Amino acid sequence: MSVPHWEILRGSVQGPAKVRNQDWYETDAPADGTLVLAVADGHGSAAYTRSHLGARFAVDVFIRCGRAFAERARAPEDLRRLRHAAGHWLPREIVRDWQEEVRRHLGAYPPADASDDSADHSAAFRPYGTTLLGAVLVPGLFAAWQLGDGDLMVVEADGSIGAPLAPAEPELGDETESLCAPRAWELMRVHWAPVADPDRMPRCVTLSTDGLSKSFAAQEGFIQFVRELGERLDTTGAEAIREALPGWLAHAGGYSGDDTTVVAAWRPPTAGERESGDEGADPRERLRQEPAPPHAAPPESAQPQDAPHHRETEN
Repeated sequence: MSVPHWEILRGSVQGPAKVRNQDWYETDAPADGTLVLAVADGHGSAAYTRSHLGARFAVDVFIRCGRAFAERARAPEDLRRLRHAAGHWLPREIVRDWQEEVRRHLGAYPPADASDDSADHSAAFRPYGTTLLGAVLVPGLFAAWQLGDGDLMVVEADGSIGAPLAPAEPELGDETESLCAPRAWELMRVHWAPVADPDRMPRCVTLSTDGLSKSFAAQEGFIQFVRELGERLDTTGAEAIREALPGWLAHAGGYSGDDTTVVAAWRPPTAGERESGDEGADPRERLRQEPAPPHAAPPESAQPQDAPHHRETEN
């Protein structure tokens, strides 16, 4: 099976009124076609005083566990066993290792008001509460996991847009699922998508914290942003988008009021897939001449919300 080439884009901006950025992210893309992506969003309110650390621990743990899962996926293994590992082993491994990271940090930096046995009590995890969103792509398989809010968006090979981990019912108010919850592994949503044909692998995969999607008045505007991001990557290439991405994220954070983080993986089209009219154009010049995706010049349905709405308030 041929090995896909992935271009990685990533960035994070602090919310305009935030004391610190509660988001964390990381990517791992060795030359063998394996791709591991993760973002996390620490809750940030008064009850979650160490959630920025919890988000970092969550991402570090997922990258380690994702690499291990990718090794299994690349080795000959029964597909049913691998799917069982994705749905059962990996969520438990992530939660267990995240709790170990928290315990280690508590041992080194106990809170001033901690009792002697607080590190062994489930309540000790609460200050580190965070969401987690991660994905693993290897030749022949695309799998992803989500706990809490955030968005996994996929531009398929045919150009269609999907959100395979979107909850059946939207979360209400400021509540979200968390790694600090009891039996958190049972709350994790899993996407499982074997891909036999290398040409049917996704064209673009984005993982973002909710600061991005909440900068739009409606979900349709966010979907349009993802669609245009995929189109612009195909026509201008990754370098030009990397240059523009920090400004787009800062603009989004200005509307949502929240930290805004995204990691994206793009599979460049082959020469035959490129539009002939784009060859020879300077992608950076094109970006200077065109508006950014919907934040700057959106259609009516994609107008950014006037009043900021964000899930947590920084302590």
